[in-house]
Amino acid sequence: MTDSGTTDIAKLSFEAALKELEDIVQQLERGDVELEKSIAMYERGAALRAHCEARLKDAQLKVDKIVLGADGKPGTEPAGLDG
Repeated sequence: MTDSGTTDIAKLSFEAALKELEDIVQQLERGDVELEKSIAMYERGAALRAHCEARLKDAQLKVDKIVLGADGKPGTEPAGLDG
């Protein structure tokens, strides 16, 4: 694991957490990591996954607030992005 393995997960952006999680998965899939380190990596990976899921949920809530009016009902139609 790189130095990012010591970074506080809560401070990571979604993209940084996802990148670290992908790195962990690749290392574990190769199977060339000692057992104890694999366990620690797996635990960090689980925490990174939970962090990413929380960030995605927050992003979805923000989008919902944009799309829905203050009363929780659809406001204006979403902008067409087809060009």
